[in-house]
Amino acid sequence: MPEITSRYIDLFTDFGFKRVFGDPDDTQALKSLLNDILQLDDDSKIKTITFKNGEMLPENPEDRKAIYDLFCEDEKGNFFIVELQKITQEHFQSRALYYTTFPIQQQAQRGKWDFELTPVYFIGLLNFEVKEFQDNTNFLHHGKITDIYSNKIMYNQLNMIYVEIPKMKKLKEELSTHLEWWLWTFLNIATTKQLPKEIQEDKILKHSFNKAEFLKLSKRDKEQYHKNLKVYRDLVNAEEYAIKRGLKKGIKQGREEGLRKGLKQGLEQGLEQGLEQGKKDRNIEIVQLALAQGLDIKTIKIISGLTESEINEIKIETLNS
Repeated sequence: MPEITSRYIDLFTDFGFKRVFGDPDDTQALKSLLNDILQLDDDSKIKTITFKNGEMLPENPEDRKAIYDLFCEDEKGNFFIVELQKITQEHFQSRALYYTTFPIQQQAQRGKWDFELTPVYFIGLLNFEVKEFQDNTNFLHHGKITDIYSNKIMYNQLNMIYVEIPKMKKLKEELSTHLEWWLWTFLNIATTKQLPKEIQEDKILKHSFNKAEFLKLSKRDKEQYHKNLKVYRDLVNAEEYAIKRGLKKGIKQGREEGLRKGLKQGLEQGLEQGLEQGKKDRNIEIVQLALAQGLDIKTIKIISGLTESEINEIKIETLNS
């Protein structure tokens, strides 16, 4: 097993995220994170969290199922879907909305029922910036069904919450809220060697860092983490390479188009084409890497956002190339 030089494990890996936030016997970190994201006061804070089966099966076996990173319920009966999204995914918001339909449908009761529903919260912890919010510097977004004319909430039970972690650009000396410290932890834990004083004085954050210490892992967990870390790094590198390659193609196409229709217009069109090409190349790279890692089609569908037919098409093209 290759040597790991970091003191703490990376929370953007599946292993790291679930070790700190997905332990059914130790829910204090998850409760703290959810309370901070939802900005709940002391009287309304989540007090207990119960983990539920994260694999949602449709009524029709031929329909697509959903697999959540974390699926849990609090003492009030509220449902929480918590998803860590490591790299950009096309149609992410549509996928998030699709995921919320399962706990909604499961609340249906046989016989006489007045259609009263328990609130469902989808919380996406995103290691990328959402295209629709690119002009918004806020990293926290909370959506409900809203009347577009009055801006008043029409329905309060469906909550779509996105946390764009990379938008939290403050230095640790500038942090002012507990949520900002959580996001700083996501961004910096893998390179932290000495705990900041503020974390040492915070019981929950300090406990989370202690759980994330690499040397405290069992031999089996260390091996699992290393495999997880390699997959994560390969995915990130594939995305970065594909986007850079796509942008280069776009700039070249833009220059050629600019000679005919004007430099400015051509560059804009070329950059747009380049970004689209970058997404396509990124998907191919991700699928190829995932197949090389021996991942099954179900898992590849989740991390790539592609359909099974699209994945098989890439698989066939790769074998024939």
